[in-house]
Amino acid sequence: LLIALKLCEIGNTSHAKAIIAGEGSDGSDLTLTAISYVSDFYHIPALYNYIVRLVPPYLYEADAWFSIIRRLKYTKVVLIYSQDEEGRMVASRFQMLTEDSEIQIERTEEYEINSNFTSIISNLTSEDRLLSRVFIIHTRVEDTDDLLSAIVRLQHLENFVWIINERALMSNSSALFDGLLGVKLHKLFSEENLLIDAIKLLVNAFNNFIDDVGFWSDKKTAINCSTIEPWSYGNDFYRKLLNTSLMHGVTGNIEFNEEGDRVESLYEIINIQNGQTKVVGTYRTNTIDKTELVLDEQDLLWPNGLRRKPDGIRTRRNVSVVTIHEKPFTIARPGNDCDPTIEVLCPRKRLNDSINDEYENFCCRGYCIDLLQELSKNLSFVFTLHLVADNKYGSYEKEKDDKHKRWDGMIGELLNYEADMIIAPLTISPERAEDIEFTKPFKYQGITILVRKTKNASNLASFLQPFKDSLWAMVLLSVHVIAVVLYLLDRFSPFGRFRFSPRQGTGRSGDGPVIEINTEEDSLNLSRALWFTWGVLLNSGIGEGTPRSFSARVLGMVWAGFAMIMVASYTANLAAFLVLDRPQAGISGINDARLRNPQDGFTYATVKGSSVDMYFKRQVEFSTMYRTMESKNYLTAEDAIAELVAGTLKAFIWDSPRLEYEAAQNCDLVTAGELFGRSSYGIALRKRDAWINPLSHAILSFHEKGFMETLDNKWIFFKGAKQCSDPSSSPATLGVSNMLGVFLLVAGGIFAGFFLLAIEIAFKRRKERREKEVELSRNALIHWRKKIEKRRQRSIIFETDNQQRRQIVDTDLHNELPSQRFGLYKSSNKTNNLKDLTC
Repeated sequence: LLIALKLCEIGNTSHAKAIIAGEGSDGSDLTLTAISYVSDFYHIPALYNYIVRLVPPYLYEADAWFSIIRRLKYTKVVLIYSQDEEGRMVASRFQMLTEDSEIQIERTEEYEINSNFTSIISNLTSEDRLLSRVFIIHTRVEDTDDLLSAIVRLQHLENFVWIINERALMSNSSALFDGLLGVKLHKLFSEENLLIDAIKLLVNAFNNFIDDVGFWSDKKTAINCSTIEPWSYGNDFYRKLLNTSLMHGVTGNIEFNEEGDRVESLYEIINIQNGQTKVVGTYRTNTIDKTELVLDEQDLLWPNGLRRKPDGIRTRRNVSVVTIHEKPFTIARPGNDCDPTIEVLCPRKRLNDSINDEYENFCCRGYCIDLLQELSKNLSFVFTLHLVADNKYGSYEKEKDDKHKRWDGMIGELLNYEADMIIAPLTISPERAEDIEFTKPFKYQGITILVRKTKNASNLASFLQPFKDSLWAMVLLSVHVIAVVLYLLDRFSPFGRFRFSPRQGTGRSGDGPVIEINTEEDSLNLSRALWFTWGVLLNSGIGEGTPRSFSARVLGMVWAGFAMIMVASYTANLAAFLVLDRPQAGISGINDARLRNPQDGFTYATVKGSSVDMYFKRQVEFSTMYRTMESKNYLTAEDAIAELVAGTLKAFIWDSPRLEYEAAQNCDLVTAGELFGRSSYGIALRKRDAWINPLSHAILSFHEKGFMETLDNKWIFFKGAKQCSDPSSSPATLGVSNMLGVFLLVAGGIFAGFFLLAIEIAFKRRKERREKEVELSRNALIHWRKKIEKRRQRSIIFETDNQQRRQIVDTDLHNELPSQRFGLYKSSNKTNNLKDLTC
């Protein structure tokens, strides 16, 4: 207090505009304390050389540490600090910087005065859950020797990174070991340079201040040290001082933030090499949000004299990995006779306690197995693989006898420390990301729908499909109507017949020339007209039976044009029907009406508790679909696909890689519609696990090198021995089923031909038999007529003879006696009767 009063009196009597002070050579800060007391009491602005103002505060070292750690790409650190105000401020500053960054503070350790540093360091370096090997230490000068000696004594040097604060680094402690890192203010920030810049800054601020206010007109510009009245211009001058800057000062540009701290700072990055401090870089803050770091990593020396940068994490060389049977990512088969070139032993814990063996052995191969093996080679770790016991991905639900929700499946095993890593087709989702952490995606995918291919049934009349029944009826009617009209036109036209001119020839007897009579070509009858119309329609050759008259021929040409149009239309429509006959998906996509408004008999589902199930639950627009599927979802994708193949399930909604794999393996299955709900697969670990960044970097490297594309072609799109034809890239191929009706039509024509042939033969035979009977009757009639004619002629002759004889007898009788005539007549009748009997 006496020092403060003395300073106040000196300032008033000497009319001093400012008092500039620094630490004494003995390190005592009583003078600074007194000035601080007077300044605060009388509201006098103060510039502190090493605490607040011209020199950046010690807590700004945290900014330099943060930039160095980011440059070295370390993601996990342990912070050790002293239990005093300065240590807590530095720790708070560093924690604030790491909140929104990739750097994680695994542990903060606040030590008390006279702590056992050996115990503290031993516990932090041996704890199983602490993976970081980067330690940041903010310690008091008096604790430096004990703390650093404990580190050396415990031999925690190799593969460790130790960063200490400026006071410990510049304490000239004998315990400083090679490989230590730290920062200190640049050599420009010497006491002499700071005093020069302080005077310049005060002059600028005071000149600006007195120009703005009526300072000299006020007689009460001095401070009365005997009263408690503050300086009336204190607050105004403080604000003016904060807004004053000094460009290109000896220590650099000087600007202040709202708290009165200097914005620009310049640190040297120090590395202990061969017991000496060596500058290996610089750290500068130009503005509040802009920093500049220059660091020569090749020049750094690390503990134990190593030049190779430590990993910064304690690597678990034996990693427990859990997966799930899901083709083609993990294909598991029972047995332990695994092929070491492509398979890995992956036992599964039995849930049935009645069986003696706790585990059952499987051999696993697939997309994820190849990826895991490649990661182990690149990151130099070994792994033990096992299948998840309950065969679930992981859902956040209540157990049967538990009131609280918890994760089951693979996620449950990860959180319960039964596994260190999940490598499976595990979708990165917001719900899962709340409790576990994912690497960069190794596979980008979406959700799609798998259905059975539907093929239009080809009936016997499929070749008739291009035309409707009414059109076929009109075509058939037109054929016969045109035939009748052609017949009538040719029949009644005067030009429907043609006569041939007479021709001369020679008779076979050689008796001289024979002149044939005029002949007439046969006119177009109804049968030939029908043959003509059918021949034109079916595009067959017509050698005979064409119309003769001009009117009929005009109609024939019109009919030919009609037939050409109909045949072309039929051919085009037939090709279109063949395209429609290609196997297609039964639904068009997620917006199909059968999914949005399901009907009886059309069932679709997904896997219960999966990311797809959660996606439908989360999306309001799919709420109806979610309620429809909720009671029908399957436990595994295998069960759902088996039901789909069997026909019980109509559509299966699942991740696109698995469904594309199934469609490639089974030609009867096809994916429908576009992808939706796009997401990705990632490797899952516990929160802030040290393996996150190494695995992510390796996966990104695999993408760049094309290794992930190789896995896609090998496991997802590989068709194997089954080569399914792609209907979209090849023309439709006709099969027997498509044209069976045509073949049956031909067969029917053959049978109809034979049937008509039999009728014709029977008709011909009957006709010939009738003609023969008629001929026989005609011959018999002719013969009978000839007989009758002969008899009649004989009768006539005989009657003539008898008449002549009777005339002769009558003449003789006239000449004879009557009795004699009578006897002669009697004998004559007997003779005639005998002749008649003889004939």
